Amino acid sequence: MLYTLKNSELTVAVSDLGAELHSVKRGACEYIWVGNPDVWPFKAPLVFPVCGRFFEGKYTWHGKTYDINCHGFIRPSTFAVESQTETSICFRLEASEETKKVYPFDFVLKVWYILEGSKLTNRFVMENPGADVLPITVGGHPGFNVPLDGQGEFTDYYLEFSEACSPDHINCTANCLLDGTKTAFPLEKGRILRLKHDLFDHDAIFLSRAASSVTLKSDKTERYVTLSYADMPYLGVWHKPKMEAPYVCVEPWCGLPGYDGVVEDMETRHDMYRIQPGESKTAEFSMLFG
Repeated sequence: MLYTLKNSELTVAVSDLGAELHSVKRGACEYIWVGNPDVWPFKAPLVFPVCGRFFEGKYTWHGKTYDINCHGFIRPSTFAVESQTETSICFRLEASEETKKVYPFDFVLKVWYILEGSKLTNRFVMENPGADVLPITVGGHPGFNVPLDGQGEFTDYYLEFSEACSPDHINCTANCLLDGTKTAFPLEKGRILRLKHDLFDHDAIFLSRAASSVTLKSDKTERYVTLSYADMPYLGVWHKPKMEAPYVCVEPWCGLPGYDGVVEDMETRHDMYRIQPGESKTAEFSMLFG
């Protein structure tokens, strides 16, 4: 089911299936990727309780091996609506017998969408109601139409960071898993990453140590989207490889994929929050639509 948030600036649609953002409109301009199933069927899915994929789709916990899909399991999960106003909504998902088959932990995930002017905040509240430490992470995977409002071509667009920075490129193998190395990722004038389709021929670009805000824009239009993600240490940029896809995903993540060749132990794997029993962790990012 779709739910609508609206104010004088934007009209937003979000779904209880995966708590996924489906639409952000300013007038007739649609910013969110249309979800063409012949290209990429999603729009702005969330990633939880892992980011990316694991080697052989497996991990271990207390000596037992579990299978888990790339980005976890919430895309096909139906969330309950905990609260809603004209400009905000809170979705809730709890552990179940089904989730414990792939992720043997008690958890509560609350996903907020909060509309303020032309800014939409995506807030994640991760709670541990169980008796064991909760290893968990989260991220966003929003896709944006490129070009925006039909203005210009894909290659007219670029990502401009809010300040000069020297990010690391987190290198992956052909299996889209970490190889354990990082290399410098040069930006034009220290701030600009120009879009071109062959950037994604080998899948996503993962960056760390980048500025905490970036804008998708073009000199051919006044339309833009600015993502701010101070809580998220990693940024992915992606579209479906080896095609001229008319969208780009700009993905703030709290975690990373697994290492190639290693079935990792969830107790010690990298880039996971470890929430103590009875405690919670909040992380968020926002999108400003111009």
